[in-house]
Amino acid sequence: MFVITQSCCSDAACVSVCPVNCIHPTPEERGFGSSDILHIDPEACIDCGACADACPVDAIYPADKLGTRDKVFIEINADFYKKNTDITSGWNQVEYPEIPKLPAGLRVALVGTGPSGGYALRTILDRTEADVTVIDKLPTPGGLVRAGVAPDHPGTKGVLRGFDLLYRDPRVTMATNVEVGTEPGQVTPAELAQHFDAVFYAVGASESRRLGIPGEDLPGSTSATDLVAWYNAVPGKEAPPLPVDGTGRAVVVGTGNVALDVARILVSPPELLATTDIADRALRILEQQNIHEVVVLGRRDQASAAYTSAEYRALSTIPGVEIVVHDDPSADAPDLRGPADRSKRRIVFLFHTSPDEIVGDQRVEGVTVQTGGTRHTVAADLMVRSIGYRSTPIAGLPFDHERGVFPNTDGRMLDDDGTVIPGAYVLGWAKRGPSGGIGTNKVCAESTVEDFIRDAAGGRLERTTTESKAFAALVRKRARHVIGYRGMRAIDASERRRGLPQGRPRVKYTDVAEMVGAAGWRKR
Repeated sequence: MFVITQSCCSDAACVSVCPVNCIHPTPEERGFGSSDILHIDPEACIDCGACADACPVDAIYPADKLGTRDKVFIEINADFYKKNTDITSGWNQVEYPEIPKLPAGLRVALVGTGPSGGYALRTILDRTEADVTVIDKLPTPGGLVRAGVAPDHPGTKGVLRGFDLLYRDPRVTMATNVEVGTEPGQVTPAELAQHFDAVFYAVGASESRRLGIPGEDLPGSTSATDLVAWYNAVPGKEAPPLPVDGTGRAVVVGTGNVALDVARILVSPPELLATTDIADRALRILEQQNIHEVVVLGRRDQASAAYTSAEYRALSTIPGVEIVVHDDPSADAPDLRGPADRSKRRIVFLFHTSPDEIVGDQRVEGVTVQTGGTRHTVAADLMVRSIGYRSTPIAGLPFDHERGVFPNTDGRMLDDDGTVIPGAYVLGWAKRGPSGGIGTNKVCAESTVEDFIRDAAGGRLERTTTESKAFAALVRKRARHVIGYRGMRAIDASERRRGLPQGRPRVKYTDVAEMVGAAGWRKR
């Protein structure tokens, strides 16, 4: 019997290869996208191992090979079927997708290399004969898999291995270190529309929502988006000011998975982080600051928290870290007015709690909160808001500022007057907002590509009349150092070599100029 464990990304590649349909929920079933993990039916599993081979993040193992920490997933997998008796397994009926007749010579641009972009690329290559130019503003691909997944969750990053195989396809041209917009040196959306039959925007949601409370702009107050980008080595992201001789405590507002990632990274022993691919710049400062306590604020009760149970369970794996939960609004909250106890590490959950004000003279010194109607102050040097995300507008494209997404109907981008823009598509978080993980984005991307296929077959695209090589000439003129597939691989190899002496998977570059040099460009 095989078992799915915590690092499951709900990619559902395992679902499609299982001959006895014993992995649920499938993308067509309720709970997909909201379930922590997928589950293997222990009664129906035939031990073929196809699911383990297909899993992009190495989350599936034989039950008798599980370590002590993961044995709990035997029961978790089985419990899913006890609680959902209407979901049954059995031999699959083979279904063949419709293959519509498409016009020859289709040329497509794909902006963004995160999970949505990766799955869109796979579907385009599988379902059409189109040539695809993949564009990313950073020199390295991966989107939020590289820049957002916590450094101590390396398994989830395994999904990038499958995308790298796609980038090698002869129909794919990589153009990283290229930005889309209307500023000098950028390629405009109008130019993309001119040179391609269709353009897909898979640009994610990288802008953090604000709390709107006094003191939010004090030094030491930051967003989870910026903090995660800083410790994940995104170029240009500055460190939050963390005093070495401070309280040793941070406050995180929000209870989603990202909030728990931040809490776990901040409170983890530095020697543990030193074995990951966390940015060197972050490791040095976190070693000096050595935060011993993180207080996580949740507006409602614990049952309403947005994190998944798998992410919550991951907290228990941090060596020497105590988890404290305050979920009774009528009970006295822990006294957090003084500095953290440096003799221990802990994460304190304060539910029924909302922040009123961030206090401090020159920088963050504490957060005044309401817990169950009682107002009190939590002493802290760092306040991180993790209350939701929105896409960043791209000059030259319509944008819904209220919802923080690009206006669309089923992924077809809409102009300011609500009409469909032929050949312009949006997918992932930029399409529907910041909800769902890798598996949800896969379904979203596949659905949007299928809409594109229907549009192409129905003659609803405005075909480009430019020469196929014209865009390459344009982008070389605009972007000073365009990086192709070989350059991307050279950066990857260099980062891995840098990590070898330290016993780390890689040491990431945090400077674009260094990345460009590693890609093979020489200074002029």
